[in-house]
Amino acid sequence: MCVSIGENCLRIHFISDSIVKGSIVILPKGGSFMNWKTFLIGAGSGLVAGVVLHGIREKKQIVSPEKALANAKSAFKKHGPIQGSWIQMERKPYKKSLLQYEVYIGGISRTSADQTEQYEFIVDAATGAILDAYLL
Repeated sequence: MCVSIGENCLRIHFISDSIVKGSIVILPKGGSFMNWKTFLIGAGSGLVAGVVLHGIREKKQIVSPEKALANAKSAFKKHGPIQGSWIQMERKPYKKSLLQYEVYIGGISRTSADQTEQYEFIVDAATGAILDAYLL
């Protein structure tokens, strides 16, 4: 692709193997083409807006149930080996104190002192943090 700027137009050539495949001519409305400063300000503003929106979108993503289970297993493994684990794939509303959460509910089984212990845990779907864990 090759770009050339004439007096009152912008010409874009599509070149492949030294052969011009096509050409686009862009003519301004008012008779004079916008200056580079205006173009760079517009392009820079668009880039900054894209980066900001991407950051906002990334923050609002929900933790997958698989990731939530991996976080819980990692926390429980610090206290000994795990025999089994499970997690519900559907998020559920959960209220703790005055706070509302969307959570995953799961469980871990492990052996301690020759007895199998069953734990249930509640993981915040937005952050992946364990909100509660208790022995059944």
